[in-house]
Amino acid sequence: MPADLLLAGRRSQLCRGASPGPVWVLSPRCPTMRQSSSIRATAPLSLCWPLRSSDSLCSSSNRSTDGKMSSSSSTSSSTTDGQGKPKPKSPFRKRGSLQSTTSPDLCGASGPKPLRPQRSLPGTPVSLTHYPIDLRTSMEEKYKEIAQELFTRSMAESEMRSAPYEFPEDSPIEQLEERRHRLERQISQDIKLEPEILLRAKQDFMKIDSAADLELMKEQSVDTVDDGFKGREMPMEREYQRVSISGEEKCGVPFTDLVDAAKCVVKALFIREKYINRSMQSFCKTTTHALQDLGMKPLDLRVYDDIPETPVDADAPVHPPVSETHPYDNQDPKNMPPDTGYGCKMVDGVVRVYTKKNNMESTELDLPYPDLKEYIADMNVMMALIINGPVKSFCYRRLQYLSSKFQMHILLNEMKELAAQKKVPHRDFYNIRKVDTHIHASSCMNQKHLLRFIKRAMKKYPGEIVHIERGRGQTLKEVFETMNLTAFDLSVDTLDMHADRNTFHRFDKFNAKYNPIGESILREIFIKTDNHVEGKYFAHIIKEVMFDLEESKYQNSELRLSIYGRSRDEWDKLAQWAVKHRVYSDNVRWLIQVPRLFDVYHTKKQLANFQEMLENIFLPLFEVTINPRSHPELHLFLEHVVGFDSVDDESKPEHHIFNLDSPLPANWTEEDNPPYSYYLYYTYANMTVLNHLRRRRGFHTFVLRPHCGEAGPIHHLVSGFMLSENISHGLLLRKAPVLQYLYYLAQIGIAMSPLSNNSLFLSYHRNPLPEYLSRGLMVSLSTDDPLQFHFTKEPLMEEYSIATQVWKLSSCDMCELARNSVLMSGFSHKAKSYWLGPSYSKEGPESNDIRRTNVPDIRVAYRSETLSEELNLITHAVRTEELDTIDEEDSLSMGPLPGQR
Repeated sequence: MPADLLLAGRRSQLCRGASPGPVWVLSPRCPTMRQSSSIRATAPLSLCWPLRSSDSLCSSSNRSTDGKMSSSSSTSSSTTDGQGKPKPKSPFRKRGSLQSTTSPDLCGASGPKPLRPQRSLPGTPVSLTHYPIDLRTSMEEKYKEIAQELFTRSMAESEMRSAPYEFPEDSPIEQLEERRHRLERQISQDIKLEPEILLRAKQDFMKIDSAADLELMKEQSVDTVDDGFKGREMPMEREYQRVSISGEEKCGVPFTDLVDAAKCVVKALFIREKYINRSMQSFCKTTTHALQDLGMKPLDLRVYDDIPETPVDADAPVHPPVSETHPYDNQDPKNMPPDTGYGCKMVDGVVRVYTKKNNMESTELDLPYPDLKEYIADMNVMMALIINGPVKSFCYRRLQYLSSKFQMHILLNEMKELAAQKKVPHRDFYNIRKVDTHIHASSCMNQKHLLRFIKRAMKKYPGEIVHIERGRGQTLKEVFETMNLTAFDLSVDTLDMHADRNTFHRFDKFNAKYNPIGESILREIFIKTDNHVEGKYFAHIIKEVMFDLEESKYQNSELRLSIYGRSRDEWDKLAQWAVKHRVYSDNVRWLIQVPRLFDVYHTKKQLANFQEMLENIFLPLFEVTINPRSHPELHLFLEHVVGFDSVDDESKPEHHIFNLDSPLPANWTEEDNPPYSYYLYYTYANMTVLNHLRRRRGFHTFVLRPHCGEAGPIHHLVSGFMLSENISHGLLLRKAPVLQYLYYLAQIGIAMSPLSNNSLFLSYHRNPLPEYLSRGLMVSLSTDDPLQFHFTKEPLMEEYSIATQVWKLSSCDMCELARNSVLMSGFSHKAKSYWLGPSYSKEGPESNDIRRTNVPDIRVAYRSETLSEELNLITHAVRTEELDTIDEEDSLSMGPLPGQR
């Protein structure tokens, strides 16, 4: 039976009772360059296909359009009218006036003060207080009211499992998703292609295009490049089958809805660009270029590149050279940079730097200090955008389109991707670089490892005093004797540190699992850096984990260590622990996590107000940056710290809305904990000032990578989008289509831990990771807490193994996840150049070296082209609407005014 009749018959059986719609007609022959198969949708448009699950959500936007999807080896869509004739293009003219980012109603008549230094600082990016084009929408005067209503609703409905920004009666996203998954399972069970058809398809997929075909493809690609991307050098076309959309209203919604949605999306991207580049974090280059095309002049982006390092040759070995000296050997303060003489003081929750210490005549240093009013106004804008009906419908449709497009890409190119991987000698998934981008140091070992270490310690150090109880020292042997336990009695079951079904949605029980045998004293002895033995046991077990990573060669970790903010000497104690015990590995970098526990410390009278907590966290960092010789161990330790994390149970209800009426940190003396966005903003604000000071001194900078979106209300993800370079978890993006689309366009890294989520918040089969990956979000796999969730010596490989088996990931998918983990990690530019290739920071397939990553150029080219097409769709709509506005203004002013000749 021909392939088209076979598939059409199967579809008709599955779609009986559905509304009349187009029939997918597949050519019986497989596509080649000269004779390509096409998938045509004949009007009226309707299809029993996963993409159409959004019809009920967006029924008001459905229009009958003439569309055509063709699979060919050409580049993205060509611009034609409905009759196949070239559509005339008019030159886009940039608008000269600048539109304010905030409405006067939000921050008073004068508006927020632009965040600028008092004097021009060389290399300081100009704050984007205006958008480069007119991005006004119908919601312009209602941002504050909509945001306040959302915040209030999130507090009132904090006990509900469903997110407060969902409207199930209007937008049944979850029901549609479940229906789509059921339909996909039914299709996979019913449709069974003939073996000979599969064999013939595979043979055609493996064909290599001729030189003439490649030449024809290049000629066709010249005419299809959009105006917004003509000015940049296009990468060499890769030989693979592409899916292109042509015709009017290609996105499936009316042009007016597209323009409104595009303005909102562009506005959100400009907001993120402003905060990310102000704090010297990284912003996606492809998105940067798309935003530059909208502006009058290139944005001042990426002016803070890494300190120049020796370039890596294309044929350099995969492993970077190992340093011959230990980084903690040089502890002599005389060899450290000198004191600058600056002074620092915290004002309204943000550290201010002055030219002199303790001098009334000192002036404030020219550093960009974030503005609270501006942040609150931008937060209100973001909250209003993500619940806008047309924007939600548009973003949901685009996400569904991205999922379906990836499935088409796999059908057309899977064999070619596999063939490309097979051609690479020596390289496979086991020997490509992988980074565990989200793992806590206190639980980085598995249960068996910790058990063996405790038994060894009991035999080797039984008489060592490890704890002070009521003024009397207790030896390790005495501690276990009080529990009536011996080394022989201990087992994995006795430790009872593994998460089980009883920890699901019970974060309190999960935290209790950190205590071996349920005893907090054992946690203090074995997995704390600050105890009576100065963290000796914890340092030993961390070094054993590091040794295992070094033995594996290709696995790396970014371990989280805690700074609580209870006292000013926490940083010095942590640094002394690392330097004294020489806790270092080339395979490990540190992140500092700050638990959101101010209410606990305030209740215990350890902190008077929130500003005291901020001072304990950030003032030591400013002091060591100003004068490294004042804290020599801390200066050495910070060389291997890459960023900050914010951790705690996100599902805790929040009783306060962060707005201009919120108390300043010095006045926050309430028993209630500040909200998530309050913590994140003041962490971001101080980190921003610190980064500019450290760059001025020639030191490396930090990034913000918080836990975000695991549970809790929507504004957690909004704060993460505005302020963070990467986030961990991001589960709630599956319920927020606008934010998920924005995270995709901005390529924000998301470190996901499916096994951790399975025990705490979301069962494994409902985890959105495979959906995020198919749509093109920058996701990676991580372990979170191997002590609680894993069983083997290699927990990261365990994560990959289970994910691959459950979700049927291909070898290319696994290698893409590994490559993503390296890209979003905090390892140095030089290390990434060895691991991924010297051109890894470029755009498109040029950035990929399959000899190192084992990711085919086809996959990298598909991701790059798809992202460029999505950005082009949005920016083209904004430019076209802007051009129509200018033409209309010109036509109104062409005639002479009354009384003039």
